[in-house]
Amino acid sequence: MTASIPRLPLRDDLFLLGHDDDTGHPHVHRQNLALGLAGAVLIDLYLAGRVTLDPNDDIRPASHQRIHPHIDRPVGDLIADAATASIRHTHPLLRWWLRGFSDDLYDRTRAGLVAGGILRHHTRRASAASSAPTPTCPPTANGRSLARSRLRYIATGREQPDNHTAALAGLVADLGLTSHLYLDDDTTTLTSRLKAIAAQHYQPVRDIAAAVDAAVGDLATAAYR
Repeated sequence: MTASIPRLPLRDDLFLLGHDDDTGHPHVHRQNLALGLAGAVLIDLYLAGRVTLDPNDDIRPASHQRIHPHIDRPVGDLIADAATASIRHTHPLLRWWLRGFSDDLYDRTRAGLVAGGILRHHTRRASAASSAPTPTCPPTANGRSLARSRLRYIATGREQPDNHTAALAGLVADLGLTSHLYLDDDTTTLTSRLKAIAAQHYQPVRDIAAAVDAAVGDLATAAYR
């Protein structure tokens, strides 16, 4: 059972899943992961009732929806409160907010995990190809496989997903992290299963995940121009 596993913010779960447990190296490009982290922050705000999105319609894509504050009071989470403040006055478009808020979010998320004892600073020895040591942040014992355990349980049908884990499943699938759940299933099949799980939950959460997917696609397109 996973009931006794401490619940981290969605962004922290995603950050841990986005890195190798042993080396601390990211599985995907940091900029892509940062966009996913921004989406995770916004999903947590939505699930907590702190923001709303414009209703989805057939005229505009999900990424062109505006974000609106709903409950505007600090909760003591520096990143969540910064996100709420950034939305308060501008009611930004979803696509632009994800890009803007993701700018330094990777470093801020990592710093918070280090401060919380979930990650530890570690400097690897220089390799033959580089004379400089490489700083990494592998997880401590408290940070290993917590989010992965939940996803493995729902992917194999051992548990029903809650809103948090369903949203995490969608983000993991969109960022191409499915193979790092280390299940024997075919990656394509498992990705489809995670997306199907995510698709059963709130429309705004699905819209945020779709906007993250589109933003990651835009980065890939820009890299080839």
